[in-house]
Amino acid sequence: MQVLVIPVTTFQQNCTLVWCESSRHAVVIDPGGDLERITAAIEQEGVELTQILLTHGHIDHAGAAADLAEALEVPIVGPQREDQFWIDQLPEQSQLFQFPQARPFTPQHWLEEGDHIRFGEVVLEVLHCPGHTPGHVVFFHRESETAFVGDLLFKGSIGRTDFPRSDHQALLNSIRNKLWPLGDEVLFIPGHGASSTFAAERRDNPFVADDLL
Repeated sequence: MQVLVIPVTTFQQNCTLVWCESSRHAVVIDPGGDLERITAAIEQEGVELTQILLTHGHIDHAGAAADLAEALEVPIVGPQREDQFWIDQLPEQSQLFQFPQARPFTPQHWLEEGDHIRFGEVVLEVLHCPGHTPGHVVFFHRESETAFVGDLLFKGSIGRTDFPRSDHQALLNSIRNKLWPLGDEVLFIPGHGASSTFAAERRDNPFVADDLL
């Protein structure tokens, strides 16, 4: 599995291009905006996009999903269906955060805990991790011990829970009960900022370090 992080939008969201080395089949996780930058990366790497994956429905993660799906004729997959209300509000989110106008949509497939995403020889496991949003999901590649965690967890921080239907305790539970059991050596790519490992966050993160329990 190969991974390329493509920072997009004024929020510098980590849109991620992930592909299978043997088949060159690829997915894009969280295309929040800057469509030309995303399509240029796909073309430069010489991969074939098979689907768009969403961790959640916020504008900086889903804003370009409808346009990318239409341009490359691929399905949108995820997040979990409780985030439909966020996707329906994409036009309003665009105005609020002064983003280019984004179109609402309904994903071709919703995701649930235990689902699997396959492209080429790559398999991503799906974990439903509510808290930041009610339908937030995480994608985990067990073979390489890599997790794409959206806005659930950051290096030295955690996701915001001051949005409608956010839940601070649910977010903490998702991190401790869904992410930590995957293993300390897991490298995670967050929705914003630098990557880290679960071991580092369990040791140093001021919100979810083990010594806070």
